[in-house]
Amino acid sequence: MNLNKIMADLEAKNPGQVEFLQAAKEVLSSIEEFVNQNPQYDANKIIERIVEPERQIQFRVSWLDDNNNIQVNRGYRIEYNSAIGPYKGGLRFHPSVNVSILKFLGFEQIFKNSLTTLPMGGGKGGSDFDPKGKSDKEIMRFCQSFMSELFRHIGPETDVPAGDIGVGGREIGYMFGMYKKLRNEHTGVLTGKGLNWGGSLIRPEATGFGNVYFAKEMLATKGESFKGKRVAISGFGNVAWGAATKASQLGAKVVTISGPDGYVYIENGITPEMIDYMLDLRASNNDVVAPLANKFAGVTFHAGKKPWEQKVDIALPCATQNELNIEDAKTLVKNGVMCVSEGANMPTTLDATDFFIENKILFGPGKASNAGGVATSGLEMSQNSMKLNWTAEEVDQKLHGIMVSIHEAAKKYGTQKDGYVNYVKGANIAGFIKVADAMIDQGVI
Repeated sequence: MNLNKIMADLEAKNPGQVEFLQAAKEVLSSIEEFVNQNPQYDANKIIERIVEPERQIQFRVSWLDDNNNIQVNRGYRIEYNSAIGPYKGGLRFHPSVNVSILKFLGFEQIFKNSLTTLPMGGGKGGSDFDPKGKSDKEIMRFCQSFMSELFRHIGPETDVPAGDIGVGGREIGYMFGMYKKLRNEHTGVLTGKGLNWGGSLIRPEATGFGNVYFAKEMLATKGESFKGKRVAISGFGNVAWGAATKASQLGAKVVTISGPDGYVYIENGITPEMIDYMLDLRASNNDVVAPLANKFAGVTFHAGKKPWEQKVDIALPCATQNELNIEDAKTLVKNGVMCVSEGANMPTTLDATDFFIENKILFGPGKASNAGGVATSGLEMSQNSMKLNWTAEEVDQKLHGIMVSIHEAAKKYGTQKDGYVNYVKGANIAGFIKVADAMIDQGVI
């Protein structure tokens, strides 16, 4: 495997796709040595094949707003790799959505889904539609138009989308209803469904819960735990909500959450009432956290700043890609951070990731540490297939077991001679092996 040649070819074929090229370089550079030690992967051109999506779909989405004006958006689905199961990955509705972002997310999803041990391939999709400021009826009409094309390409044994940024229970409901009408069948084609029509308990919290479970396992390798630790969390959506809830349950003091407007510092740690209010803020579609400081005593708002300037033991970036850069990393390390675990997809820039690893910080990469969301989506698929529902305790127990298993796999392949665990390398190799071996078994297709 010649990394420089492969990256040069990718850059030539995918000009301007910055996020995708970043994700590809992160994975390929960490598995290069392993691939070169196992010639069967080069002989079968696995790297050249795995970086190319099996199918890339783009379509027009036309819909009427409340003023009866025609609006036009772009819809996408990247069906990246189906070697170990149906394509699985979220749908994102956000103005920033483009092919590069969806390919980065879909590529990451291949390895993340492989790590869960569940039979799921990798995919991602969405639209540049912005749900913020839209009425429920406008969102319904957009979702119905979006699904009127997407339904041709998905199915419970083909491709099972889920939610992501801008796609919650409301949007999943509207899309599921349209799929059911068009296909005349009630199947588990989407995950993140309502509890009364096929959804799973714990799914909204699962990514945040799983991230904390993974961090808990990393801390345990050093004889540490969440108890009494100061934790900085970014974001205030489902992932941050789940992470704040579980970290607090484990005895940590969560001192920050953030939004596009800045972050709030919570002197005595977040309370259950504040966690509930996070959901109210998210539901308002205003994307601001400043009101927390107005509503609760002991909370201060820092406009336009990021939470990584605070002195904390654990950092959980749970907002969006590339939100934690090299300067943030240097500040965290200077202030004594011991563990960083990604709740979002690729929230840490490559140079910041390298800095954490160079300084022997416990660092959980998103494809491992935030796999709890898709793992619980897989558990929802299992419940749909069996036509039954597990209790919250059963789902949480299975989620915890999956995260422990992911940690063990990443630790197995990431432990260095000096004892430090490079979880980035370990997670990428562990995820790669299962998919690559399946691709070899299935021939050149």
